[in-house]
Amino acid sequence: MFKPALLLIPLVALTACATPRERCVSSANRQVSTLDQLISETRVNISRGYGLVEVQDVRVVRSFCEGTNSDGTEFHFPCDETRTYTRQEPVTINVADEQTKLAQLLERRDAAARAAQAQVQQCIAVHPE
Repeated sequence: MFKPALLLIPLVALTACATPRERCVSSANRQVSTLDQLISETRVNISRGYGLVEVQDVRVVRSFCEGTNSDGTEFHFPCDETRTYTRQEPVTINVADEQTKLAQLLERRDAAARAAQAQVQQCIAVHPE
């Protein structure tokens, strides 16, 4: 499983310098892109036979911190830092349910692609280059 939020960072950066037409087309295709990601994840889960979920572990780690005295000299002292670690953990899935979900996602993607194509044509009409 990948992190969709991380994928949005470059998109946000690119959107800032995109033309109105490009932003409109990107917005029109957003749902299709999301469905493509879900379809891909579902197919991987079916082929693997299990799913993956992200689990966060919070740990207190002993480390050394630094400080500066009033005379400018540095000093070190032991301190505790709280760190969060993310890991993926396998979970059981019902393969038959996943196949049903995949079929539904594929149907929704087809409908979303048709709607997106109509929206893209509107974008082209509204924002000629």
